[in-house]
Amino acid sequence: MKDNIHPQYHRAVAKCACGNEIETGSTKENIKVEICSKCHPLYTGNKSRLVDTTGRVDKFKKKYGLN
Repeated sequence: MKDNIHPQYHRAVAKCACGNEIETGSTKENIKVEICSKCHPLYTGNKSRLVDTTGRVDKFKKKYGLN
């Protein structure tokens, strides 16, 4: 077996855009996510919240002047 071929494993904190922080383990120390289980409509049951995937809603509003 080769030595020193695996990346370092750290305690990581995944921070969501809603402010929720989840402690986990990862090869990265800090992780930023746009949506988590605390704010995702599938888990919360909130159908009124629109999940904006990579700015599609803003792009649509800008294209058609709906600001």
